[in-house]
Amino acid sequence: MPQGVPTSVPDDGLTTRQRRNAPLLVVHTGEMKGKSTAAFGLALRAWNQGFPIGVFQFVKSAKWKVGEEAAFRALDQVHTDTGQGAPVEWHKMGEGWSWTRKQGTEEDHAGAAREGWAEIARRLRSEAHGFYVLDEFTYPLHWGWVDVDEVVSALRERPGHQHVVITGRNAPAALVEAADLVVEMTKVKHPMDAGRKGQRGIEW
Repeated sequence: MPQGVPTSVPDDGLTTRQRRNAPLLVVHTGEMKGKSTAAFGLALRAWNQGFPIGVFQFVKSAKWKVGEEAAFRALDQVHTDTGQGAPVEWHKMGEGWSWTRKQGTEEDHAGAAREGWAEIARRLRSEAHGFYVLDEFTYPLHWGWVDVDEVVSALRERPGHQHVVITGRNAPAALVEAADLVVEMTKVKHPMDAGRKGQRGIEW
């Protein structure tokens, strides 16, 4: 792993500054926990740099409460009150549709996912945010609810300076190929291996 120094410099006609400041498409995938956690850690850095944040959760139910949401809503209030950081928007892209799929038909869920992606695509075109977290977005891509090629095209053609982080298992190959940074979370050990369930402050 390079220590802050590129292993090679492409002949792309860009200056060092242009290459360094190019917006990134980041994918966090793999079987192990920590994908969303790492994405929200990056979002904290982006907030501190003054990048407007847009979070779009694709698999969590609208009733699902996560600690990161409460923290980022508080940071949005800090920005409103003091001007520090940046504004934060947090959106849940469907109610009751998750990997358990308890409510509605699959077409209902697929339609909700497509509507969610259409909204994100509009925001990318209008440069609404400086930093996007598309949390668990690999699932509707993997299930075929949202067209992968359409997503990759929109991400590659996004204007301005917009970083995008996508999380979830089973990231499609075309998305991985298009990304600038891909991390695969691999399990070495997990508390559940010893029969321990998730706990507050760790899983939520």
